[in-house]
Amino acid sequence: MKASEEAHSAGQGLKADLISAIPSLRAFAVSICGNSDRADDLVQETLVKAWGSLATFSEGTNLTAWLFTILRNIYYSEFRKRRREAPDPDGLIAGRLVAPESQHAHMDFLDFRDAMQKLPLDQREALILVGASGMSYEEAAQICGCAPGTMKSRVNRARNRLSDLMSAPPSAEPREWSSAEQLSAATRD
Repeated sequence: MKASEEAHSAGQGLKADLISAIPSLRAFAVSICGNSDRADDLVQETLVKAWGSLATFSEGTNLTAWLFTILRNIYYSEFRKRRREAPDPDGLIAGRLVAPESQHAHMDFLDFRDAMQKLPLDQREALILVGASGMSYEEAAQICGCAPGTMKSRVNRARNRLSDLMSAPPSAEPREWSSAEQLSAATRD
């Protein structure tokens, strides 16, 4: 017999052994969980897990004991998980829970991101290095090639400008200036 035929024959024998263990597995599952529907689910999960882990099974050892161990471990893992959950068959407890709207946080983030983009590049860079990355002023100054005092100044200006941008009400559509207003503004600057 060739090696591939022997492997196929061994695989068929293992498959037959798995199938023949199903009644014993089901009886054991019913005895530990007390529910035939749940027992069927446990047996199915056991067989799927066993089939996926056949490489770890040592031939010549007790297949049924290995399957019982898998079933038992699945049952107790789910039992521990369910023990931490509150029973709520009618959904009454879940109905009373209120989650804060996540939309506001997302919109605040978008506003913050837009405000950050309005900062001059040197201020934005300084604020990200010092404020977000947690670098010292000296480290950030070294990265940017400037003096630590300059970095402190950039961070301060960036924070103030960002605060102004975030507290300002959203602007409406830009209004068109009359010629007189444009001339007045141009002569003021």
